[in-house]
Amino acid sequence: MKPQSAKNKGRRLQQWVRQALISRMGLDPADIESRSMGAGGEDIMLSASARKKFPYSVECKNTESLNVWKAYQQAKANCGEYIPMLVIKKNREVPLVVVEAEHFFNKLVDKQ
Repeated sequence: MKPQSAKNKGRRLQQWVRQALISRMGLDPADIESRSMGAGGEDIMLSASARKKFPYSVECKNTESLNVWKAYQQAKANCGEYIPMLVIKKNREVPLVVVEAEHFFNKLVDKQ
């Protein structure tokens, strides 16, 4: 795959995540943006008000072959004070979200 095609593929996943957060979390579109491809840091940039509703740092990977552990380490390295979240996707498959298991199960308990 050409580098530009790979960047476009990654950008599409970032835009999908952005739109999912806007529609499901009620975030203002002005409060969330997809970072340009190749820029360092987290892939989805949130305003302070959006962070109050969604305290996650999102790393997106849209690729056919992925080392999940390495990608999650990148999410952790970029998360700062927020909760690392990895969104992964490959062709003809639905996107998946990777978070630490303890965090996931604590969220389940919080909802009950």
